[in-house]
Amino acid sequence: MSKKKIAVIFGGKSSEHDISRISASYVISQISKEKYDIFTIGITKEGKWLLYSGDIDSIKDGSWEMHPDNKSAFISPDPSIHGMIVMSDGKCETIRLDVIFPVMHGKNGEDGTIQGLFEMSGINYVGCGVLASADCMDKVTANIIFASLGIDQAKFTWCYASDFKKSPEKVISAIENAIDYPIFVKPANAGSSVGISKAHDRNELQKAIETAAKEDSRILFEETIVGKEVECAVLGNDEPFASTVGEIAPASEFYDFDAKYNDANSLLFIPARIESELIEKIRETAVKAYRAIGCAGLSRVDFFVTADNRIMLNEINTLPGFTSISMYPKLMEKSGINGTQLVEKIIELAFERT
Repeated sequence: MSKKKIAVIFGGKSSEHDISRISASYVISQISKEKYDIFTIGITKEGKWLLYSGDIDSIKDGSWEMHPDNKSAFISPDPSIHGMIVMSDGKCETIRLDVIFPVMHGKNGEDGTIQGLFEMSGINYVGCGVLASADCMDKVTANIIFASLGIDQAKFTWCYASDFKKSPEKVISAIENAIDYPIFVKPANAGSSVGISKAHDRNELQKAIETAAKEDSRILFEETIVGKEVECAVLGNDEPFASTVGEIAPASEFYDFDAKYNDANSLLFIPARIESELIEKIRETAVKAYRAIGCAGLSRVDFFVTADNRIMLNEINTLPGFTSISMYPKLMEKSGINGTQLVEKIIELAFERT
């Protein structure tokens, strides 16, 4: 049986470019070379698309961009091509693809943007579709949807960055009337906790809004939830499977970018240090939220568990981290699905969905 052709896309102009490279290195290492011909397409921080054919390690450290055999390449939106166009020495070559695995986090990779291109191309692709990707990526929209479903979550409000710029005192007063300090301030669209701050007073709130406004035009404000941070990995399309629940013990005040990827003192507990009944309830709620917002393929659903056992949804990550220390593959491994099996299943779900 002939091999299927898969394109793994990584990088991008997102603030999570570096994490995408590390995740892609892991994913590529787990794809069966007997079943698939693998094409790797890297997108630089400037937005240039390149077909890369070198070592996986060079993807991880970023040196892949300097490879002498790199060629300009991009996914064609024309469904009759059903693949990518490669340009070299003034000539164009088309390569038909069977499936795309976008190992991209954050803006333009996890927010429905690139998924729209895949839909136009007619090529099967891994992960959630356009609408679910966009809704989950936008924290303001996601919170509004989950609230309408009656799913418990933190008290929240939001504003436009432009409104804050015009009337900072008015916006700050409205926030203070809606939520007590300390307040989490988050750009509506960003991942890996980029641009997120915790404000304990008005001065810190103003600085936090200014930080978040650099990342997005809408800003979310949430009450601080005191409790355990737990996560559940969900896998599947119409009948998704939810893993056991993992717990994060961040090294810093909250699970920010540095705590996630750089601080070895951040600890993961699988299963979470909570009662088994709560774990089952979290799994049920994860599937409910996953299906209600239209997720497919895979997502990681994050929660808080308070001291009085209140389960509160935090967010859904439609393309969770796939590094060697990431929670999603670790949770699936605890559920009996190793890395190679997991990647294979995720790719199979892409074919099943379409």
